[in-house]
Amino acid sequence: MATAQGTTAVAIAGASGRMGQMLIGLAAADARFRLTGALEAPGHGWIGRDIGTAMGGAPLGVTVSADAAALAGADALIDFTVPAASIALARMAAAAGVAHVIGTTGFDAGQEAALVAAGQGGVTVRSGNMSLGVNLLTQLVRQVAAALDADYDIEIVEAHHRHKVDAPSGTALMLGQAAAEGRGVALDTVADRGRDGITGARARGGIGFSAIRGGDIVGEHDVIFAADGERIVLRHVASDRALFARGALKAAEWARGRAAGRYSMLDVLGI
Repeated sequence: MATAQGTTAVAIAGASGRMGQMLIGLAAADARFRLTGALEAPGHGWIGRDIGTAMGGAPLGVTVSADAAALAGADALIDFTVPAASIALARMAAAAGVAHVIGTTGFDAGQEAALVAAGQGGVTVRSGNMSLGVNLLTQLVRQVAAALDADYDIEIVEAHHRHKVDAPSGTALMLGQAAAEGRGVALDTVADRGRDGITGARARGGIGFSAIRGGDIVGEHDVIFAADGERIVLRHVASDRALFARGALKAAEWARGRAAGRYSMLDVLGI
């Protein structure tokens, strides 16, 4: 941990992506952080270039790399990439003693297990959503689900931009997990993630998911508790994806110097 007192040194994975560039811009402009590394996939056209000029701006003194050299001097690696890349980065971060802040979503069961194994011995902060509001929402969903019985159908409706590749969103799955925990059931046993054709009546106690993709929607999530005669709707709307980047930077700052372990944004926020 080579960071000066009071600042957090960060490396950013997926540097050319929308979240990567936003994170780089915010970190470079905030005195609490020092940008020390930028990572991209092997063969990417930005490798070997200064990240600032690659982004079309002034040089930032950080060269884009495809290997662990990007982690030299870093306190934390922030990662909004894809599951396969996140697994490799978890192994790299743990070996370097660098905290790994993961905002990547879309892991299948095998990838989940591989991610945990790859990060053993390191500090991992992972969340399907880095927003303060969403993490508060998960707590509310858990409490409401615990208070209402299965006469209240639970449906989670999420909307994102046309470029999002996974569905349901990681946030929707977080909310579904919170609802299942509130009900004292395993989400896998009650989730209804696909409806088409003659599906029959809704099963009692199920937790349904619906996904909308279109335009430039940043992120919208509704958790609906619907019973005969009434509906309760808990909603979060994100209008600027910078809130996710700010949350990830907060997690990186919090993770500096932590004991090895797996943490969530609830830990970061003290909830």
